[in-house]
Amino acid sequence: MSEIATGIVGLFLLILLFLTGIELAFAMAALGFVGFAFLVNFAAASNLLVKDFFDIFTTYGFTVIPLFVLMGQVASNSNVAKRLYMGAYKFVGHIPGGLAMTTVVGATLFKAMCGSTLATAATFSGIAIPEMDRYGYDKRLSTEWLRLSVRSECSSRQALS
Repeated sequence: MSEIATGIVGLFLLILLFLTGIELAFAMAALGFVGFAFLVNFAAASNLLVKDFFDIFTTYGFTVIPLFVLMGQVASNSNVAKRLYMGAYKFVGHIPGGLAMTTVVGATLFKAMCGSTLATAATFSGIAIPEMDRYGYDKRLSTEWLRLSVRSECSSRQALS
């Protein structure tokens, strides 16, 4: 079978995998591995897969995430986060959603300082969600506020520059 025919068969298989409900990334990765193994050989496809995993997981952005998770847990368990949220609640607790707005400001400032969306999400998920739960916020609402503050990357970077 020629390379073009293999590509066309691969596209039809990809559409079939999409229709079965498999996630896009997993379907493309599996089909890419099988297609590369079919065109070259299985050893080359396995080598490429191992090399890609190693390259992705050894990048600096992924190696520091456990340290940010540890920092969030230390802040949470040493009552630093509890005292910070108590102070914020005294200032803005009388405003509806005041603590959530304070969380957004804190997460945005943290993200601007460290420059990593993943690190901000890892740190603030261990700090903000338990404290907002303690002050009576719904868990869905607190996670949504945190998600929105972490995802506002473009607007916060443009505002700071």
